[in-house]
Amino acid sequence: MLSFKHEVFLEVARQLSFTKASQVLYISQPAITKHIQQLEEQYKASLFERKGSQISLTEAGRILLDFIQRAKAIEKQLEYEINTYRDKFHAKGELKLGASTTVALYIIPPILSTFRRKFPDVRISLVNRNTENVLKAMLDHEIDLGIIEGKNKMSMVNSESFIADEIIPVCSSQSYLAKKIKYSIDDLRTMPIALRERGSGTLSVVKHVLGSHGIKMTDLNITMRLGGTEALKNFVLADDSLGFLSSRAVSKELAAGELVRLYIDNLSMIRHFYFIQRHGDENHGLNDAFIKFSKNHYNMKL
Repeated sequence: MLSFKHEVFLEVARQLSFTKASQVLYISQPAITKHIQQLEEQYKASLFERKGSQISLTEAGRILLDFIQRAKAIEKQLEYEINTYRDKFHAKGELKLGASTTVALYIIPPILSTFRRKFPDVRISLVNRNTENVLKAMLDHEIDLGIIEGKNKMSMVNSESFIADEIIPVCSSQSYLAKKIKYSIDDLRTMPIALRERGSGTLSVVKHVLGSHGIKMTDLNITMRLGGTEALKNFVLADDSLGFLSSRAVSKELAAGELVRLYIDNLSMIRHFYFIQRHGDENHGLNDAFIKFSKNHYNMKL
């Protein structure tokens, strides 16, 4: 088991701030400083380089961080294996998940609820970020398992296919665009369009598909860029603009007649979500259990 001093070091290394680490750990900044000093005395090496109000890891600090991250992974694996070697349903452990917006809001919640009832002793947390930031959190060891869309930069992690999703063009039922329903690809050049923020997996798919039809982002009449699916959906509900959104995110609004699906000739946007893990973590028992459980959950409904 890692000592609390090592946990303190890990948090300071993540935050690169004694103040932020103290806030996360709910201990005073002098206590943070004392724990780091004790480690530096123990290893007879400086772990952080201080430049004014900023800090960075020294070479010794980077070495220690690498070993602590590996030790944390082994610690989690050990807790899971010890508690499941007799009975797999007695799983215990901690699972930190990261998911892109659509997954976090519309796909994963029912899985989490069912998983919690079956494995009540597994501690689960979920962070909701766009695809680019979920990948970064994975590489920074902030999460154990991620779910993102697209295969960009997948060489940096191990990936496994999860579920498909369709992105569709929608507008408010009050928008003048709703009067026509069917449009050509070229009509997109003049229609008011609201998009997700840069780094969004949804935006990446839209950009790729439109590009295959000879339409660049600079060709569009972009009225707004919004961070998050709900922000984009609520903007489209109140505006005349078209928005590209997951069919899962707008199913209720379509059924209620608040949003209208538009049909663009020869335009199809199907994306796939993937589980991602750091290389070397593929056989982690709790990760593997959650992946299998998630796939079974949706297979029963397909």
